[in-house]
Amino acid sequence: MIIDTFDKESPAKINVTKSENAVRVDAVIYTFSHEIEEHVLEKYDCEKIGEYKMATGSHSAYVFNYHGKKYGFFKTWVGAPACIAPIEELTTVMETDKFIHFGGAGCLDKEIARGRVMIPTEAYRDEGTSYHYAPASDYIRIKNWKIVRNFMEDNKIPYVLGKTWTTDAYYRETVNNFQKRKADGCISVEMEGSAVQAVCDFRGYEVYMFFTSGDLLDAPEWTMRKEKGQKVHTQHDTGHFDIALALAEYVVNL
Repeated sequence: MIIDTFDKESPAKINVTKSENAVRVDAVIYTFSHEIEEHVLEKYDCEKIGEYKMATGSHSAYVFNYHGKKYGFFKTWVGAPACIAPIEELTTVMETDKFIHFGGAGCLDKEIARGRVMIPTEAYRDEGTSYHYAPASDYIRIKNWKIVRNFMEDNKIPYVLGKTWTTDAYYRETVNNFQKRKADGCISVEMEGSAVQAVCDFRGYEVYMFFTSGDLLDAPEWTMRKEKGQKVHTQHDTGHFDIALALAEYVVNL
């Protein structure tokens, strides 16, 4: 069974070879949004240092300097297996132990306003990737949620705390499963959180995670909660990259 697949007794058949030319950075920020990627490339003096490649195409990896620190940046893929691939392959182009993970997430509570920052405290493991990186359990603890909370409080950024539901199958977020997860304390649903935490725990990395409250499941019918062409308060809101960069600076200076 998949819940029995975690194997810490034998080596992996495929391994990443660390590059001697990997660029050391203080932290890495990644985005799921092509619009945020365009914004960052326009606003910051980014240097391309490599690419992450898959059969569907490639994404470029960049570094840029900000307030005397060096940060890595790239656009990742949606879904747990694809999202963790560049984390695993990081050492082919850059070296760090800190990651900022942010992006849009579905909302399971109608009382949480559109665009509000949500900080996950635990992630329900409704995906397959994490079971290869951590022993089976329903939830995985989001290790650094208190640090993210402290950052939001220090910067007077409104936020909501709660569990998140990480799923592989967003077209199978059924009414019964939604009700179970909400009753269990989940306030968000997304596709990568539990897997990213498991990989970072396994590899000895630190990940700092927050989401943007997006579409709403807590209603008679699913709703996007946005106007056509709207970017503010969505996963393409460049203001949330500003939060991510400030969070990176905060954790680097701890």
